[in-house]
Amino acid sequence: MGKLALLKEDIQTILKKDPASRSYIEAFFCYPGLHAIWSHRFAHYLWKHKFYLIARFISQVTRFFTGIEIHPGATIGRRFFIDHGMGVVIGETTIIGDDVLLYKGVVLGGTSLKKEKRHPTLGNNIIVGSNAIIMGAITIGDNARIGAASVVTHNVPANSTAVGIPARVKMGETKEEICNLEHSKMQDPVADAMKFILDQQRKLEERIIKIEKSH
Repeated sequence: MGKLALLKEDIQTILKKDPASRSYIEAFFCYPGLHAIWSHRFAHYLWKHKFYLIARFISQVTRFFTGIEIHPGATIGRRFFIDHGMGVVIGETTIIGDDVLLYKGVVLGGTSLKKEKRHPTLGNNIIVGSNAIIMGAITIGDNARIGAASVVTHNVPANSTAVGIPARVKMGETKEEICNLEHSKMQDPVADAMKFILDQQRKLEERIIKIEKSH
């Protein structure tokens, strides 16, 4: 894909994923997530060619203007969108696939001091809610979504939802459900488990009452 076509695709991604965006001009001037990914591509190019200091300097200047910190060593796919963006941090060895959406305050961080793969790998078509933290060299599978303010420290399978602190996984989400941006409707697996236990307790109490009445 040519450079101009790629830039156009970035803007189209904003228009598609953010209902507040109204035009190409608005997306071009008013979306720091767009500016951050464009800057990152240049910094990443320099990083791969071993201009490490210049690449880091560009990433820090971009952080100053956008509030988004992307290490130039991070690898990011196409149609990547950071909505609002303030406080987003993406570490050096992070790998992000295509069609990934991050909301503000997301941290893709490392848990090791060794010079190795220490940041997350995100597959394709993933949504990460506001202020979620994903730590370590773990893998988030395709079509997964991470609930707002969740802390993820273990692998998340494809087509699943991770919610809570620490995050727990709920399986069986359809692709249509994964694409739904209404985080308030995301189910909490811990709450589901508690509801199941309470339902079973209620049924046992009803059975005991029936047995007592029969005697």
